[in-house]
Amino acid sequence: MKQNILTQESKIFLNLLDNRFSDRIKELLNERKLKENYSKGFFHSTKDIRETDWTITSPPREIEDRRVEITGPPVRKMVINALNSGANVFMADFEDSNCPTFDNCIQGQTNLRDAINKTIEYTDSRSGKNYKLNKQTAVLFVRPRGLHLLEKNFLIGEGISSKPIPACLFDYGLYIFHNIKNIIKSGSRPYFYLPKIEHYKEARLWNEIFSFTEREFNVPEGTIKATVLIETLPAVFQMNEILYELRTHSAGLNCGRWDYIFSFIKCNSNDRGSVLPDRNQVGMNQHFMRSYSQLLIQTCHRRGVHAMGGMAAQIPIKNDDERNAAAMAKVRADKLREVQDGHDGTWVAHPGLIPVAREVFDEHMKTPNQIDKQIYLNDLITRRDLSCVPKGECSEKGFRDNIRIGFQYLNAWLNGNGCVPINNLMEDTATAEISRAQIWQQLHFGVWLNNDKQVTKKYFFKILDEEVTKFKNNNKFEETKKIFTELCTSEELIDFLTLKCYDAL
Repeated sequence: MKQNILTQESKIFLNLLDNRFSDRIKELLNERKLKENYSKGFFHSTKDIRETDWTITSPPREIEDRRVEITGPPVRKMVINALNSGANVFMADFEDSNCPTFDNCIQGQTNLRDAINKTIEYTDSRSGKNYKLNKQTAVLFVRPRGLHLLEKNFLIGEGISSKPIPACLFDYGLYIFHNIKNIIKSGSRPYFYLPKIEHYKEARLWNEIFSFTEREFNVPEGTIKATVLIETLPAVFQMNEILYELRTHSAGLNCGRWDYIFSFIKCNSNDRGSVLPDRNQVGMNQHFMRSYSQLLIQTCHRRGVHAMGGMAAQIPIKNDDERNAAAMAKVRADKLREVQDGHDGTWVAHPGLIPVAREVFDEHMKTPNQIDKQIYLNDLITRRDLSCVPKGECSEKGFRDNIRIGFQYLNAWLNGNGCVPINNLMEDTATAEISRAQIWQQLHFGVWLNNDKQVTKKYFFKILDEEVTKFKNNNKFEETKKIFTELCTSEELIDFLTLKCYDAL
């Protein structure tokens, strides 16, 4: 399998990408540390881009209608089920829902290649059930890992001078190399989702990567299309600029709302006044979240591209009709808000949610999308709207939930699973980031909970021991506890849990 993916020819292409772009990636990551480049506000220097009229080429016909998109890791059975699910788009995810063991990454590439070639099959060893692709399948998008990660198992160069390739180039490069010709031959195009963008210069880099690829494979400029996840606080102030940089290759923007909440905490990590309430209180009804979503819709439609809604993390609840009905009602309300606000589609994490999401969008969106629906808000969305700290309480239950969920997810991740159902929600790295960042924030500022207990290290360790004892027999328990403790109690908030955990794989 490894030999079939990491061929000599594919290695040459990966080296080309690395030689051309890895230094640029390093520069951009260093620039993330410069406050003047990543201020929490709109840039004066790019005012003309925001205020002048320009549009992006209309989306290809096969992705005009993206009303329901399903996401998940590129696991073989999941790939087949997602492509057969009835969703318009399946986003195969090498990022937040995928634990990046080398086997997972290589197997994922194999699975996608086989799916594109229509040769993918899977037989369940327990049931004997065989899975194959239907004639009609969802359009395939791929999300590579973010700019900040390295692929330690693929080194560029030899000996002591060798270095790991940026993980984004590894994921992207292998997928493109093995599939671009067959994708185009089938009448489709390579489609991507781009995560964790923090600056329009990072979008510019991706545009250059796409253009370079098109020249290398002798395909027309603009063949590759990408949707950018707006999931960091700096990026929300640069949506016009990001679209402008990618205008040849743009397929719109998406509300990556869970990572956005995490980014909000991270960007305000030294501000006592920006402590968020319990995670379950920070929803799209909060002013700063609603403002972010509405600004994204307004920006995308003005420029002629899709404004995609966010993830419904709920999953169907078996053997409990009452609780399942309540969960589906939450999904329905969320999707109703999205379509009525003007979103052109939405995300789900489970095939069981597709009918609910589709029903809502079918009822309220009679056209393939709402791009022609210009959103004119009564009041301009300002920096204050986007930075408004939500009201709510910090409770003992919320603190315990964050510890239990964060620990449980991290343990699963260290054991090779990046997509984990916990408490009837599909947890991935983004939601786990919220849990551990909230713990860190409350501990850092000594927040008082609603039980009149102050969050101190002593209190944290007490609750940690109470909540994780039940997982003591899990594989890698002690390693999980050590890493989770460091993530929650470090002097400075660690940028990404994946950076801390990757070496433990």
